[in-house]
Amino acid sequence: MDAKTPAAPVLVLAGPVTREGVRRLCDDMRRLLAEAGARTVVCDVGGLGPPGLGAVDLLARLLLTARRAGAGIRLRDPDPALLTLLDLAGLPFQVEGQPEQREPPGRVQEAVEPGDPPP
Repeated sequence: MDAKTPAAPVLVLAGPVTREGVRRLCDDMRRLLAEAGARTVVCDVGGLGPPGLGAVDLLARLLLTARRAGAGIRLRDPDPALLTLLDLAGLPFQVEGQPEQREPPGRVQEAVEPGDPPP
């Protein structure tokens, strides 16, 4: 990120999440995207508590809300069990600090020229 790129807004999620809480958080997501003009919102999921289907439902609804606004979500501090549940549900989430799924991680690639001796 350079000086011209604004930081993504952060939505802090704390559990346990109720149905009314899901509605409120979806409204918060829409507001953050509109106010910041952001293409991505970071969802801090460290405070959600034990991973379960309620957390999966919440994140699925937040992802749908973001996508409807033409944006995406990155997760901050997810529990490995939550990531497993999201993967089993088929929900594609980026985790903060990891390369995007569409982009391979940066690596050094060595080219071999014809006639070079084997290493």
